[in-house]
Amino acid sequence: MLRIGLTGGMGAGKSTVARILAEHGAVVIDSDVLAREVVAPGTEGLAALVAAFGADILAADGSLDRPALAARAFADDESRATLNSITHPLVGKRTAELIAAAAPDAILVQDIPLLVENGLAPLMNLVLIVDVDAETRVRRLVEFRGVDESDARARISAQATDEQRRAAADVLLDNSGAPGAIDAVVDRLWHERLVPFEANKRTRTPAPKSALRLAPADPEWAAQAQRLIARLWVACGAAATRIDHIGSTAVPGLDAKDVLDFQITVADLAAADGLREALAEAGFPRKQDIVADNPKPGTADPALWAKRLHGSADPGRPANVHLRVAGSPGQRFALDFRDWLRADADARAEYLAVKREAEAKAAGLTGPAAAEAYYGVKEPWFDAAYARLS
Repeated sequence: MLRIGLTGGMGAGKSTVARILAEHGAVVIDSDVLAREVVAPGTEGLAALVAAFGADILAADGSLDRPALAARAFADDESRATLNSITHPLVGKRTAELIAAAAPDAILVQDIPLLVENGLAPLMNLVLIVDVDAETRVRRLVEFRGVDESDARARISAQATDEQRRAAADVLLDNSGAPGAIDAVVDRLWHERLVPFEANKRTRTPAPKSALRLAPADPEWAAQAQRLIARLWVACGAAATRIDHIGSTAVPGLDAKDVLDFQITVADLAAADGLREALAEAGFPRKQDIVADNPKPGTADPALWAKRLHGSADPGRPANVHLRVAGSPGQRFALDFRDWLRADADARAEYLAVKREAEAKAAGLTGPAAAEAYYGVKEPWFDAAYARLS
């Protein structure tokens, strides 16, 4: 099962995206729908709201008068917190029941208005944000939903900012265009990323390797890495002592293969092996057990370089996850090498020249031959770099 978080500000059109995904076959769990279910007449949720906000939040037929509740619940932070403390646990319980009932190969889309505000993004395999600027959303709420402008602005200001949502987005879906313009975008996302991601995760298959070509340094690599690190922490819990963004994409301004590298530091390889299934469920299945990870000349027992290697199942965000033992030569070198490149402009330039040479050697080759040519240039330089940093 692939868990997708879907959110966006009020009036952004996330329900439209949810509908398109459902038409493709996604199982959609709409938190707004569940929020209405758990406060329907006769439920414990409605009784709790009346106790907290008074009987005048009820309509004449005994159902919840939602505008009346909103006027009170969104008046201040304390009232909003009270509302959330009542409804969120009930919605969470019902959500868990629906997730448990979904098929093992489901692409499960959780439509959650407050996904960012409640810190739920790390629990998902991927987060989709429907993006429309705040002023356009206010206009839509007023024109198409009949919401009073001051009420619309109050509700929007109580939610995450556009910047906070964009920081949480693995996929940013611009829905500011004409009606229907987003359909083709979601269709491509479904076929090119979500379907293969689900299959890879279910079959414990890392996404195919990317080509041995350098990409221009991308300032978004750091933010992308932080999102994945948050998921890795959820998967690892106390079994990890630290999780770091390493490798070339962790060095600002350095051209690199568009593959994020992470290092999870563990107490021993038994702890690494114990994380195998949790990492796979998070979207990072095992690639291989490595007995000696390119031990450097003059170092101790090559077995000290052993590690476990996982890879991202997401074809849209290639990543490698290296699990190494705390204090081992490979664990220390990964951090020292990254920090050296960050601090030393000459070292960065030297390393980039080596990478360019390796790229040229591998040009026109495929498979093992390409890898042998590429790493045949880089590994001797890494050996020398290790000696320089020792």
